[in-house]
Formats: sequence, C-alpha cells, structure tokens
Amino acid sequence: MRVNLTNEQKDYAIFLPALSGFYATYVGKQRFGEYVPKNRIPTNLSNGVESLNYLNKDQGQFQYKWTLYSAGHADLDTTKDVPKEDMVRNRDRENTWLLGDSGGFQIGKGVWEGDWKDPNCPKAQKKRDGVLRWMDAYMDYGMILDIPAWVARSPAGAKATGINNYAQAVAATKINNDYWMKHRTGACKFLNVLQGETHDDADDWYQQMKHYCDPKKFPETHFNGWSMGGQNMCDVHLVLRRLVELRFDGLLEKGVHDVMHFLGTSKLEWATLLTDIQRAVRKYHNENFMITFDCASPFLATANGQVYIQNEIEHNKKWTYRMKPSVDDKKYSKDTRGFRDAVLNDGIFQNFEDSPISQGLKISDVCIYAPGDLNKIGKEGKTSWDSFSYALQMGHNVWSHINAVQEANRQYDNRVIPRMLMQEKFDRVYFRDVVDAIFATDDRDRALALVDSHSRFWTEIPGTRGAVGKKTINARTFFHIHFEEVSPEPEEELDSGEFTEDQEHNLDLLEESQED
Repeated sequence: MRVNLTNEQKDYAIFLPALSGFYATYVGKQRFGEYVPKNRIPTNLSNGVESLNYLNKDQGQFQYKWTLYSAGHADLDTTKDVPKEDMVRNRDRENTWLLGDSGGFQIGKGVWEGDWKDPNCPKAQKKRDGVLRWMDAYMDYGMILDIPAWVARSPAGAKATGINNYAQAVAATKINNDYWMKHRTGACKFLNVLQGETHDDADDWYQQMKHYCDPKKFPETHFNGWSMGGQNMCDVHLVLRRLVELRFDGLLEKGVHDVMHFLGTSKLEWATLLTDIQRAVRKYHNENFMITFDCASPFLATANGQVYIQNEIEHNKKWTYRMKPSVDDKKYSKDTRGFRDAVLNDGIFQNFEDSPISQGLKISDVCIYAPGDLNKIGKEGKTSWDSFSYALQMGHNVWSHINAVQEANRQYDNRVIPRMLMQEKFDRVYFRDVVDAIFATDDRDRALALVDSHSRFWTEIPGTRGAVGKKTINARTFFHIHFEEVSPEPEEELDSGEFTEDQEHNLDLLEESQED
C-alpha cells in the first residue's frame, strides 16, 4: 500500500483535496485539548488524531503535501488564535503547498452580503480586505476574489450582492482585482480567475482581465498565474484555445505565470487529460508550468453517507473511483473485526480497497453507537455513527481519491486509455497526440486551427460541469445534524464525484454542527 503519496506524484497534474473545515477541526482542536476522547481514537491511528493530517510528513498516517483551503469557510481574523484551523495556519510551510480559494462562491450564493459593485461598500470592503490579509498570511498561492458570472442566476446571490447581470459581475471583479493589486504584500502569489458561462462570455472575460497578469503593465504587482472557472474548467475546446492565446499573448511565461488551477474538477479522466496538457506546455514553452485541480468529493461523499471502495480503470472504458453507501448498523458497535473483513464477509461490499486509515480500523470504530446509546444531544438517534465516524471515513476517502488520481496516471502512461481520450470513428486519434501537436507549433493561427479542427473530439470529453456531458444525480437530503444525527441512507451510489446542491449542502450542515 502506498503511504507517501507526495513521493508518488511524479510529473502528473496535481490534485488538491478541497480540505473540509469539519475535517481540519479535528486535527486542529486536538492539538489544544482532548477534543476527541482518548478512548474514542482507534488504536490503528499511531499518532492519534494527528494521524489524519496528511500534511504532516512525520505523523500523518499517509503523507501528501498539497491541498486547497477556502477563505469562504475560514476565520479571516489573522490577529487571533483559531485552534480549529491550526492544521492550515501552523502547517510546515517548507514541506507543504496550499492554494487558497477566495470565497467567490460565497458571494455568488449570497452568503457574503454587500454591494460588490461599490468599492466603498463597508460590508464588501471588510471581506475584500479580510480575504487578502488571510491569503497573505497563510497561503502559498491564492485565487483572486472573483464574482462568478453565474451570480445573476442565483436568486440569493443577486439579492445579496445587487449584481443582476454578467457585466456587473465583471465590473465588481475588477474592483476586487484593483484593490488586491494595490494592497498585496507579495507573501502570497495570486491566480487570475477566468469566468464565463459561454465561449463568448469567457472570451470577453479574458480580454477584460488578462492585463492583470501582464508584467509589462504591472512590473511589481501583476498576478502570477491563472485559475479556470465557469465553462473554462470543463470545456476542453475552450481550455485549449485559452492556453494557446495565453502562450502567444506572453502570459504563460516561466517564472512569471507558472501555475494554472482548474476549479471543481472531479472526473478521473481529467486527471490524465490535464497531465497531457501540463507535459506539452512544459515541453514546448514553460518548463516550470504546473497544473493543479481540486474537488471536495472525498468530504462530500462522507457527508452523504458514501465511502470509496475501489477504482475502475480499464482500457477503452469509462473510468471512475467507485463509492457506495457505507455501513451503518448498531449491531456492529461491539464487533471487533477489521472494517474491511466485516464489510466483505457480511456482503456489504463485494470489493473494498483498504487505505492507511481503514487498515487496522475496526468496524466498531465507525459504527460506534449501540442500541439505546444517546448521541451528543442526549437522544437516541437512528444512526450508529458519531461525528468522528465521519472524520475517519473522510480520511479514508481522501487517500482513496489521491491514490485513484495517481493510479489513473500510472495506467495512462502504460497505454491504458479511457474511452473519452481516444477517437476511433475513422483513424484512431489519441488526445495526448493532438495536444502535443497543438503546442509543438510556434504559430498562433495554426495552433488555433488545430484546436478547432478537432471540435467533434472535444464534444465527446465531458467535464464535471457545463453544457458538455453534465450528469446530475438526484438523491434525497438525508442529513440534518442540527437537530439529531440521522442515519445516512442515500438512495444510490454516487459516480465520479458529482453532487447536487442539496448533497453539497450536507457538508455545510456537518461543518455547522461542530461545537466552537
């Protein structure tokens, strides 16, 4: 079993687990007291709760140096101690790399109220400055505070922000960019976020925002790379066109614009697709170029009662990391069998791949409540899980997702190709070969023509979101931990880490349930 996943990374595009505040709280608070009672900590966790900290190269049950953390869920006051965020705030800076998400999603959903079109609005300015200070204090790279182009379609977002159309979102983002460029300290490097829900809007957004990364216009304060949001993150045609334009606009330069991040990217095939792009850019233009991509699937899955059980990576097939509804039964509260042995022997799963977290875990470590036991609010709930049961399974899911991404790249390098990355209608065409040809040419028009000439190929490569290949799974909301711990009973297994808004909200409820 691979434990040091940092060393396994090789030259692949880098997956960033979108670290949940719920998960980080256990690591952080345990450093300041007995947040989790000693008799509740499974014996296989050799360093106690700190074993769940994959950023800790010495004490983590497994090690992985990269992650994403969002300002949208953080305490932005950098002048006070915040134990629940200690996993992030007091990490080993020399041996970890963190990307900060700015909280644009919270603006889009109306959580961060304020007139973001007005640079003098006190509410907006407090967040604008607070996120900047937080990024400079704790992050290696951070995304600028963009206003998502879709905010006008969010009733709560439009009402809370006063932004009612695309043009206003652009104008408000420029206000944030101008402020950050003027007041940044240089401690954190910033990624210019590209939004837009259509090709036309995405092209317009790029034209209006690209100068913020131009060292000729802003020699000392220019932004340091790119983040792909909206249709840019899920539409291969648009991704490749944008990269060609960045290259020939002089905005993908070594030592200046070395990082490109893809927001909310969960499909396993995209882990290899992005590696192909990274390798091509390194080969022909910028040898330092690094692609990162994030998703919260390991945490969202657990909040929806799901556990990763295996990877499915076969030639000319759809690839996925398989999730199933996890075991939740009070009859296991005194069962000392290993978790894997119990779920396989009792027919709960046909297959289950252990992780460094689940290996040695007893099934009673997850199904902790016996019949008649009272939960933390003094009631007998339906579920056998307590809150720490979620954290344990999140740790397993994080390892499983990182390992799946790396295994996909290993198999891809061995010529095991997913169906969506090769086209066989006439001659067999591989995605990696087309991408190599696009970046091999030193002529802009020829490169763009190559991108456009394969447009039919691109339509067969679905992204996580967007008009191309969008998949929606409707499962009922099962979790309402505000009032009681409810048995996680999803109606169906989840595939490829895509979640509905209700399912995403379950993780918010889980985080809100924790005691301060």
